[in-house]
Amino acid sequence: MKLKTLSLAMMSLAVPGMATAADELLQMQQNEANWVMPAGNYANQRYSELTQINKDNVKNLNMAWSFSTGVLRGHEGNALVIDGTMYVHTPFPNIVYALDLNNDGAIKWKYEPKQNYDETVPVMCCDTVNRGLSYADGKIFLNQADTTLVALNAADGSVVWSDKRDDPKRGATSTAAAHVFDDTIIVGISGGEFGVRGYVQAYDLEGNVKYKAYSTGPDEEMLIDPQKTTSMLKPVGKDSSLKTWQGDQWKIGGGTTWGWYSYDPDLNMFYYGSGNPSTWNPVQRPGDNKWSMSLFGRDLDTGMAKWVYQMTPYDEWDYDGVNEVILAEQKVKGKMHKTAVHFDRNGFAYTMDRETGALLVAEKFDPAVNWSRGVNLETGRHDRVAKYSTARNGEDVNTTGICPAALGTKDQQPAAYSPRTGLYYVPTNHVCMDYEPFEVEYVAGQPYVGATLSMYPAPGGTHLGNFIAWDAREGKIVWSNPERFSVWSGALATASDVVFYGTLEGYLKAVDAQTGRELFRFKTPSGIIGNVNTYKHGGKQYISILSGVGGWAGIGMAIPSLENDTDGLGAVGAYRSLSSWTNLGGVLSVFSL
Repeated sequence: MKLKTLSLAMMSLAVPGMATAADELLQMQQNEANWVMPAGNYANQRYSELTQINKDNVKNLNMAWSFSTGVLRGHEGNALVIDGTMYVHTPFPNIVYALDLNNDGAIKWKYEPKQNYDETVPVMCCDTVNRGLSYADGKIFLNQADTTLVALNAADGSVVWSDKRDDPKRGATSTAAAHVFDDTIIVGISGGEFGVRGYVQAYDLEGNVKYKAYSTGPDEEMLIDPQKTTSMLKPVGKDSSLKTWQGDQWKIGGGTTWGWYSYDPDLNMFYYGSGNPSTWNPVQRPGDNKWSMSLFGRDLDTGMAKWVYQMTPYDEWDYDGVNEVILAEQKVKGKMHKTAVHFDRNGFAYTMDRETGALLVAEKFDPAVNWSRGVNLETGRHDRVAKYSTARNGEDVNTTGICPAALGTKDQQPAAYSPRTGLYYVPTNHVCMDYEPFEVEYVAGQPYVGATLSMYPAPGGTHLGNFIAWDAREGKIVWSNPERFSVWSGALATASDVVFYGTLEGYLKAVDAQTGRELFRFKTPSGIIGNVNTYKHGGKQYISILSGVGGWAGIGMAIPSLENDTDGLGAVGAYRSLSSWTNLGGVLSVFSL
């Protein structure tokens, strides 16, 4: 049931002649002092024009202040900063704090939703994370774990409206941030490990549903036009999804949408990826399983798909396609393109033309990737290596040495792009796995996985991660810094050619954007799986980061009862030594010169 109230303040926003939310957000993201949306701008670049902190003085960064969230689970995402107020979120129970930057960070208001723990938390796949907040029209938007989208009055934290769109009793939850583009709010859904059929849902700013677009199923439910929607520049044709599933498996076929979203206001298109097909046992779902594991370019007003591209047809390894799509304009193969760049879990980085959906570049961004020899740029399909096929090897057979592991060469931890260097700065995993599928029966609200995994470092070393600079025009690594553990933090690039990221041990690091040379490090109270951002207040530039170990990589610490190497879908064994370096926490750390 939807709850709606309308205050005098909200009524004033409807007065003719006042700025629309679209005008407001376009203007606000240009203000370098603010950080007004999850990735800083519509293009998902995580780039700031601030230059007060530079290569020469970054070594002098000090802790300016900190704030405890009061929650000891994995803290993903980042805070928002809007005109002197910082908005901070937590993992479940999804508390929101408004902190007054003009009054030493005093708490202006606090919102704590009432959610059913017993219904929600047990069906959250990979920790109780939440990836952040969005803003528009005087409201803060929180996408709660129990699938409730809440609009809060940004001034006092009161609930303006709320809508619960799904049911945790069937395994549906929310971990992603809501995203606001123009006058539309976009939310996805989690639950691929419970057979949830993925979709995106769009609301207007008053909480009315505009449309819903599924990842799998009939054309009309996916908002796909058989003749006008293209893949690899060709019409997808009638029943493009249904033809690739056996029977009604698509109804419990996954393709969930728990990642990041970007938007091009000139094309009026938004971009995102869909997750793994359900179950993880590929023997039970023969076919390409479209459109799981796919990138979508959709019209914002109607939701209709203009193009779609499947990165991993017939997934056999859980290589979700939900990672961010970063928008830029670059010359590729001698021609300028409006690009969409995506670093997929499958270990390949894709450079696409975001207007047409043309595939321009597809290359491995970790040399350890071995399940595929490469991508055919004419067909978009992989040249697979048979020995690593879990479907070919069959049920109850342990396929060993697959690279990358299920958590991918990169999971949701978002990359940054610098228009100054033309490079992408990418937090990565350097992890391989053994994978044994087994038959599993679907029961609503129960795990629908059907595979046992073990994970370990890629051959040739002991490190589990790298932080790299990537040239998406050519598809090559420019420099790479090895890290002891996976880099599970989102990156930040700045106009002073300094790049920031965090590590699972808890270090905030700054490196030279051109060379990767380390310039600064500071050990925060807990492991970092949050995303670095920056803002300016009182004439001073600040860097902020949430620390609080957890997420998939840190699930063994977040849930101590997980003890076997194969627990946590294989992560417990790979990251067992992490507890020697950090502990649980929940702290916002803010730095300045």
